Amino acid sequence: MPFPGGLWWLVCCRQGFTLLRRDYGEPDKAPDGEAEEESSFELRSKGAQVGGPLQLSLTQPVRTSSELPWWGGQAGGEPGRCWALGELTPFSVSPGWLQREVRGGVKGPWIRPRKYWFVLTQDSLDYYSSSEVGARRLGTLVLTSLCSVLWPDKQTYKETGYWSVTVFGRKHCYRLYTEHLNEAVHWVCAVQKVIHSKAPVQTPTQLLMHDIEENCRSPEILEQIYRCNPVLRYASSPLYAPLLPFPYGSPNPRGYMTLRDEAVKLFNSLQQLESERDPVPLIQGVLQTCLDLQPLVDEIYCQLVKQTTAPPVPGGLGNLRYWQLLTCMSCTFLPSPPVLRYLRFHLERTESEFPSSEMAEYGHFIVAALDKTQVRECVPSLDEIMALIQRQDMLCTVHCPGTSACTVTISSHTTAEEVARELVARLGLSQSPNIFALYEQSRHHERPVGRAMLVADVLTRFENLAGEERTQDSTWRLCFKHYGFLDTENVPWDSMEFALLFEQAHEMVIRGYVPTSEDTLQSLAALRLQSLNSDFSTHAPVPRPEELFPVHALHSRLRASCQGLPRCPSARLRAGLLAGTLPWGHSLAKQQAEQDQKLRGRLREEGASVMAAIVDRWKLLQGMDRAEAMAAYLALVREWPGFGSTLFDVDFHTSLEGSCPQRLWLGVGAKAVSLYKPGEAEPFDSFCYSRISSFRVSDSSTFHLSVGDRDLLFECPRVRPRTPSSPHADRARSPCSTAGNPSQQPTLMAWAVQ
Repeated sequence: MPFPGGLWWLVCCRQGFTLLRRDYGEPDKAPDGEAEEESSFELRSKGAQVGGPLQLSLTQPVRTSSELPWWGGQAGGEPGRCWALGELTPFSVSPGWLQREVRGGVKGPWIRPRKYWFVLTQDSLDYYSSSEVGARRLGTLVLTSLCSVLWPDKQTYKETGYWSVTVFGRKHCYRLYTEHLNEAVHWVCAVQKVIHSKAPVQTPTQLLMHDIEENCRSPEILEQIYRCNPVLRYASSPLYAPLLPFPYGSPNPRGYMTLRDEAVKLFNSLQQLESERDPVPLIQGVLQTCLDLQPLVDEIYCQLVKQTTAPPVPGGLGNLRYWQLLTCMSCTFLPSPPVLRYLRFHLERTESEFPSSEMAEYGHFIVAALDKTQVRECVPSLDEIMALIQRQDMLCTVHCPGTSACTVTISSHTTAEEVARELVARLGLSQSPNIFALYEQSRHHERPVGRAMLVADVLTRFENLAGEERTQDSTWRLCFKHYGFLDTENVPWDSMEFALLFEQAHEMVIRGYVPTSEDTLQSLAALRLQSLNSDFSTHAPVPRPEELFPVHALHSRLRASCQGLPRCPSARLRAGLLAGTLPWGHSLAKQQAEQDQKLRGRLREEGASVMAAIVDRWKLLQGMDRAEAMAAYLALVREWPGFGSTLFDVDFHTSLEGSCPQRLWLGVGAKAVSLYKPGEAEPFDSFCYSRISSFRVSDSSTFHLSVGDRDLLFECPRVRPRTPSSPHADRARSPCSTAGNPSQQPTLMAWAVQ
């Protein structure tokens, strides 16, 4: 829509006045806060007065107004002379013309940024109205160790035709543009070199932490420090700057603001805790922010120490909210050594001032937690936060195949290996040579848990998956089962391990990891019914078909029954394409729905036929007790030579260039490593351990196996290298929480898929 005449006149006049002022008029007034060299650098809450002999005020190095511009090397240099790069300054850049966005924002395509003469000094980046001697300095950006500079990016060049250089200062940033990439790179390197040459900036909080550590044995001096410096004490007003130094303007991923802004924002969230009826979600949000932005961990610790020092109502509900968050922080993150010493001193001081109080109880819990806290992958779950607020342990449910679930008491520091060892002792499996593990298990997926993995992190992951997924497979649980089979022949029938072995063998059959004939599968299903219900009865509960017979076998049976039938949908599709009358849209969707319904009907028919055959076999097992049925079941499964091996789905890469990887089963057994094609009973290759010269994990998903002069490469997304602290760091990591006899496991059992 065209602009009204009056509006066009206003736009044209404004543009014309801008161009005239740029070329002939007075220079623009600097934006608000441009005279940065005259302001002090204080990281304190607004209005906080630091009194007494310990008053602190940090001031950046500044340039006086009488100092001459640094482009001629001496007073009276030639005006307008363009010096060669590296001729004058030790920063490998000369003064020069750059274009700058005065008011920030995206550079408009119809308004060119203003050109200014920029000069880099040892303390600042200045710009002038011209290159003449005595030209007016229009602005200064003081450079400290907290400043940052962004490298030119190609996207900005594609959009604007200019290479951009962005320098972030305390109050504002300079967005500079040049048409030449090498010039932009020179400026970035020079500014970065000045920033790196600056001494690290220390905030008042850091200096006071150092004073407290030096005078920790002098109660009078400590009292004076706390009394004269409000930055160390509880504050009900907002925080206007972080307590610790953070770079200016450094962008962060995941939609976060700069670290400085996020630190101030988190302090506001801390203050909201005092009035929150349910603090758990807010506590979890603060912890998640610290997990995403690790540099903020020390900042939050300092903020919590500040808010729990000299509170208005010690032990009140608002004060205890801070202690509860501090408890959750201590079980999730470890602060840096200086902040850790400061925190420990604060806890001791609180205990001495308020002995036998709830604050002292929280302090004892925090001290114990800090000694055991490890690096966590997830923040505490809502249930874990509730337990930490009450300073209690959690109850974790671990399912065992064929038995009722076991309840284990865990803390925020309990590892999967510790839980596995406890279950091994509780179930009487200590003398077993086999290896056991914790597994994450859903209806269709299963994966072992790393031995050093915190169980609390696994539970948090389950909570997150339950919130993200709305399918039947979104219910995850912890399961305790065999991982490495070293001896499956000599397991007593009446032992708990025999029941575990039977249930795990049945899981392998249902998931399709026991290649055998359909007749054997029906016999196994009948033995399963006999072990569950004893002799046949019309009133006995019968599980669903997919719990007795592998679903993939039903699909194979259906495909076999459909062979030889005309493929009507494809014929109709080809005829429609040739005639140009293909019924798109609703008709095509309706046809697809009809085909799916027919397929489901055929599957039900095949399932009913299979169940009838299974029941007939079940009737023939009358008189067989449960132990005999389980033993017969395992005897049939043992006929497959791969039973007793730990199977992994891998992609095998051959040495032929351009060949596609081959999906295989890699079976790690007690005597050899075997390769199977999925669904085939016999391995197509097998290597005894005496032939294996070496094996290693090169990255998070690649496993190398050297056999003689052959170097085999397998890819699996769950393979992870062993941690450096492991005594076998050169080998692949054990996949799970092993609790068997390590001296009896073969060396290749050390690697696993996590």
